[in-house]
Amino acid sequence: MTQTQDVAIRPAAEVQRAEHQVVLTPPVDIYEDADGITLIADIPGVSKDRLNIEVDKRTLLIEGDAHLEMPEGIQALYADIRSTRYRRSFSLSPELEPNNIDASLKDGVLTLRIPKRAELRPRKIEVRVD
Repeated sequence: MTQTQDVAIRPAAEVQRAEHQVVLTPPVDIYEDADGITLIADIPGVSKDRLNIEVDKRTLLIEGDAHLEMPEGIQALYADIRSTRYRRSFSLSPELEPNNIDASLKDGVLTLRIPKRAELRPRKIEVRVD
């Protein structure tokens, strides 16, 4: 029996247990500018209340559970996506301020803005004329 057939004939409760063991790694783009970094993660189906973002020391953790709605009276027998759980972690540079992270979520795209420490940002020096 192939894996696909095996999943298709298992009871729904067993399929759900198997799904919780698999975690998706969301694709992420990271951009840096003079003031900090911007991290953009694709996490389709994850709402604000199913999203968890944590910083522990210098590790940033992003976790989320996607909610896939099925029409009433229909049960999925097969799905290409075996898990609805996203998880990704990053090591943060000491030059960043993890206490000032700004996060926004729109249409399944999470955007995190992590500023650099103020003393490490470029600054313009004013010249006085005497």
